Amino acid sequence: MYIIIGGSGFYDFLENSHMETIETPFGVVDIERGTLDTKEVAFLPRHGKKHSIMPSAINYRANIFAAHLLNAKMILTTNAVGSIRKEIPPGSLAIPDQILDFTSGRQYTFFDGGPLKIVTRNGTTLQGVVHTDVTHPYDIGVRTLFLDRGKEIGLDLHDGGTMVAYNGPRYETPAEIDAARILGGDLAGMTTAPETFLAKELEIPYATVAVVTNYAAGMQKSITHEEVDQMFRAKIEDIKSLFSKVITASE
Repeated sequence: MYIIIGGSGFYDFLENSHMETIETPFGVVDIERGTLDTKEVAFLPRHGKKHSIMPSAINYRANIFAAHLLNAKMILTTNAVGSIRKEIPPGSLAIPDQILDFTSGRQYTFFDGGPLKIVTRNGTTLQGVVHTDVTHPYDIGVRTLFLDRGKEIGLDLHDGGTMVAYNGPRYETPAEIDAARILGGDLAGMTTAPETFLAKELEIPYATVAVVTNYAAGMQKSITHEEVDQMFRAKIEDIKSLFSKVITASE
């Protein structure tokens, strides 16, 4: 099973699809389940069907645990982001490899010392307090698939970059962006954490395609949601083509 997490633009992506409700220890998750060239795929709208869930209110644990219950082979995601670097202009597609996490108040782990016991897809049994290695927060194998398959279909993908995660839903201040740049940040977004880390805990290969929709605060006069949405929609067909190539060409 391949899991896609992203915006509503994927509702017409799958064949023979139907809606399904997944019950998890952390809440209920609605997914669209179908196929793509005979491969089983499930689409999970991160912000809900009507984009009504703000970034800090997303039930990240339920979403990733649903992927675990579906025995996910990998999780492919998208993020709309602002660029902190002039050399990564709006309209770029980037495959980040690192994260600076400035979020707070989110549920960061499945393993808070409670009784929950989880056996991962790799056969690892986890319970209690678990300390997860996130040297490579985004899975190297999935990142490589994105880059290689993207090249095959003619996409110019920016290889690497550090995603800086903020709570949202407000955009960042110029001072926050200046600080992030000093710390090595390249892209600013709101949903890559703790989603990435939760997938890492459950040993599900995970990576994202970051759609650069704008320059970050202080690098352009202002930022509007309409601008972000318009640029993301302009790139959705490229992302669908990339995801389709990754899924159909995988073993």
